[in-house]
Amino acid sequence: MRPDPVCSKTLLLRVGFLRRGESPNISSTEFPAKHHRVVCYYRMNLKMDSIDSSPANQALASHVSGSERTLYPYVTGTSVIGIKYKDGILMAADMGGSYGSTLRYKNVGRIKPIGKHSLLGASGEISDFQEILRYLDELVLNDNMWDDGNSLGPKEVHNYLTRVMYNRRNKFNPLWNSLVLGGVKKGQKYLGMVSMIGVHFEDNHIATGFGNHLARPILRDEWHENISFEDGVKLLEKCMRVLLYRDRSAVNKLQIAKITEAGVFISQPYALKTFWGFSAFENPTKGAEGSW
Repeated sequence: MRPDPVCSKTLLLRVGFLRRGESPNISSTEFPAKHHRVVCYYRMNLKMDSIDSSPANQALASHVSGSERTLYPYVTGTSVIGIKYKDGILMAADMGGSYGSTLRYKNVGRIKPIGKHSLLGASGEISDFQEILRYLDELVLNDNMWDDGNSLGPKEVHNYLTRVMYNRRNKFNPLWNSLVLGGVKKGQKYLGMVSMIGVHFEDNHIATGFGNHLARPILRDEWHENISFEDGVKLLEKCMRVLLYRDRSAVNKLQIAKITEAGVFISQPYALKTFWGFSAFENPTKGAEGSW
């Protein structure tokens, strides 16, 4: 199928391969791959499936498609914390989305229900998280189509995610996320995580990002197996408050989610009470040698 002549003419005029008044003939026009401007405008103006079979166009198509990789994340979310409690799983995450070091978005939900029995939280690249959610939507839909009375549990979803992340890592095109997967099925509580390269494990409490360094010590000291819902929420809020003080990417707007045999509940966003009058905050470099 030939490209749209209007788009082709716009492309050729912009990069200087066509004089005004001439008609575009994309199959007979040479497109040197070394001209980066050609690649950029070609991607903007033409669909990949509209390229004809001329050698120049096929070479350009392979050059364009071969460069599609997530080299580094753009819009990212920070820590996710998950714990087991007496009746199920609790999970907490703030709603910030950072564009580099700029806290650009403040209403990004990073905790989502998966099927009937699972809850997924993600830190890292937001667009990659959206791609993972599309994979999981397809997985749950295919499972429901069997209509056999069975449904995917959290362990099955976690195993699927480990394979997806490891597969993409092996293609040198990873999904730039750390995932926390929790759920309850047939009275069994499950909490696991998987990293962007497919490293995975289960535990009674899990934290990603900065939380892995700052929240895990608090969880090790204060978490216990029979912790109630109210105490579990207080513990998560304590961890999120510490992260808010110390993590520049954190925002004081968070959600807490729980999943039990009865189903999933995700709270409305709310803010924590904070205190910034600590002496260490007023003069953080006092007594430090070589600081500004």
